[in-house]
Amino acid sequence: MDALTKGLSLEVAAQGIRVNSVRPGFIYTAMHADGGEPGRVDRVAAMAGVIPMGRGGEAASYVTGSFIDAAGGR
Repeated sequence: MDALTKGLSLEVAAQGIRVNSVRPGFIYTAMHADGGEPGRVDRVAAMAGVIPMGRGGEAASYVTGSFIDAAGGR
């Protein structure tokens, strides 16, 4: 996903199109249930050391220690 985002952003930058991606960790969404494991976030959160916060996330309440590079595609 990183390579796709970076490559596409470089291809279309001159056309004024911006390309970004979000790489979420263990977030409570319906995606886990759709994949057949609705309790996945809680199962992984219970494993010692896997998630430093010790819980799954819900949107902005889970953002910590993240970097957002706003550098014009550089």
